[in-house]
Amino acid sequence: MSAASTTSVAPSSVAQKAISNRSLPWFMSAPAILLCSVMLLVPLLLTVLLSFNAFDADTGPKAGTFTLEHYRAVLTDPYYYEIFWRTFWISGLVTLICIVIGTPEAYILNRMRKPWRSIMLLVVLAPLMISVVVRAFGWSMLLGPEGLVNGALSAFGIGPFKMLYTETAIVIALVHVMLPFMVIPVWTSLQKIDPGVVNAALSLNASPTTALRRIVLPQIMPGMLSGSLIVFGLSASSFAIPGLLGGRRLKMMATLIYDEYLHELNWPLGAAIALLLLLANLAIMLGWNRMIELRYKKALG
Repeated sequence: MSAASTTSVAPSSVAQKAISNRSLPWFMSAPAILLCSVMLLVPLLLTVLLSFNAFDADTGPKAGTFTLEHYRAVLTDPYYYEIFWRTFWISGLVTLICIVIGTPEAYILNRMRKPWRSIMLLVVLAPLMISVVVRAFGWSMLLGPEGLVNGALSAFGIGPFKMLYTETAIVIALVHVMLPFMVIPVWTSLQKIDPGVVNAALSLNASPTTALRRIVLPQIMPGMLSGSLIVFGLSASSFAIPGLLGGRRLKMMATLIYDEYLHELNWPLGAAIALLLLLANLAIMLGWNRMIELRYKKALG
């Protein structure tokens, strides 16, 4: 009797233990999921609802109403198309420059020995230790008509050039701010590469360029992909640098949303623009991610 009861109880206890093991991760991640829902999903849902509210210039947003007028205004006005194009063109250019500069920088950083590696890493991360507003003001002084850059060019008989309040100033400052977000993921991918594989290729008469192209580059592609997605997303939603270095006339999407919220007080239109920016960002980033993944699989396979 006792043996039979033992054999009958054992499967149920095992099943209960398996269920508890499956539910344990959910219980452990429940606080993080709750925090993410409260801090991210709830404001996003409220923004979606706000974007469909009607707006009256005298009374402001009308709660409880529903209209697609704000989306129609954005999607049919060439003025918004121009700002969308400027935003994504600048973000794409900043991402490309960060890839061109950040990948070799990460490779050099990976090849360094201590203590130079720590010093170089500190130099790379130094921009992140300063407020982006302070960095934007610093670039405004450097690129201004009486700034250090124009002063140096004038010493050689060149210029002065108008760099402040131009797309060039925005690109330069964004590259300075976003470069660490490209270097660190690529450097992390480089640390996972076995140096013996590269040495084996070189011992088989492969040139250093071929070893970099056929061995190193395919393996750091995930790091480049992660860095490019981060840089593009942050650049497209950047506010402080376009606002301070682009001026009032050279608008990007973040500065336009700011104006609609705080200057025009048209919150529903600002919410609609913000959601369209989010959707466009997601579409571009997912498409870029898919394309790089296919090329990465093709290179490995």
